[in-house]
Parts: sequence; structure tokens; C-alpha cells
Amino acid sequence: MAGELNGRRVAILAADGVERVELEQPRQALEDAGARTDVVSIKSGEILARNQDLEDAGTFGVDRLVGDASIDDYDALLLPGGTVNPDKLRMEPAAVRFVRDFVQSGKPVASICHGPWSFVEADVARGRRLTSWPSVRTDLRNAGAEVVDEQVVTDGNITTSRSPDDLPAFCERIVQEFAGAPQSAGVGGGS
Repeated sequence: MAGELNGRRVAILAADGVERVELEQPRQALEDAGARTDVVSIKSGEILARNQDLEDAGTFGVDRLVGDASIDDYDALLLPGGTVNPDKLRMEPAAVRFVRDFVQSGKPVASICHGPWSFVEADVARGRRLTSWPSVRTDLRNAGAEVVDEQVVTDGNITTSRSPDDLPAFCERIVQEFAGAPQSAGVGGGS
């Protein structure tokens, strides 16, 4: 896997309440494959991570505010889960716009667990084949998605997965999907 993503920039959109393992493991897989990652958020400084939504799990430093980020600066987008994280992102117009613009651009987007809630708010779930944590599936269906219960699903430029148990398959798939996308010419400006 080393080198597959050399030169690629990946935005990881997350907020307080992010499930630590769902940010940490995919980020590590992407960086091991050569990608540069930025944690993009709705507030500066640090975001609070959780373990199984209930336990404090440290923090992640924020590299860039979503209001200052452009999809032109990134080749791909990762949306980790945790219950609180996507709920906070759904309430921020700049985060919703960022997700919508990314999906509509055709660039690869990957989301796990509760992360696909962002697709509902951004109105990009309609007509897509998606999976998620079980409690999110009704929202996805109501937003027009075809919801399936599979370990990892790729539909066009969107890859989704159900839970931390699926992280090995999810990480492998997102490296493949992110490597297969054209690299942005404008990538390079960072924080």
C-alpha cells in the first residue's frame, strides 16, 4: 500500500464527539499509503474524541477551519462517525456545503458509522446505495438512499461502512478508491 496516495491531500471533516478509532485508523491507512491529511473542523484548536460515544478519548488537533477550506485544496474527503460529531456538523452551514460540494465534484468521499448523516443534511443521499450504523439507516432511506447492510459499499464516488468492526475493510477500500481518482492540480496549499 505504501506510495499509492503520494501527493494526495485528504480532508478529514470532524467535530467534537468524533469516534477516535474511526478517525485514527483510516487516517493512519491513508498516511501509510502516502497521503497528507488535514483535520478540518468547525472550530479551531482541538476537537474532543470519544470511545464508543461514552468515554473521553483525548483530542485531535485541527489543521483548518471548514469555512476557510476549499474542495480545490483536497483530492478526497473522509467523514468519521461518532454520534455527536456528525450531529454538530449537520448544524454548520459551511460543513454541509463542504460535504455537498465534495460529493457533487465527483471526488471520492468516504464515511463510516454515523458519518453518513452528513449526506442527509447535504441532500446527496438520494439515489445512492449506502450503508451506515443501524440507527442512521432510516434517515438515509427517508433521504432517498438505497440502504444495505454490508461491510463496505462503494457507489460512484461515495464509500460507506457500518461500524468500527468494519475498519479493516473500510481502510483498504478507501485507499483503493482515493488512489483511483484524478489528483487535483490545485492541491498543495495547506494550513
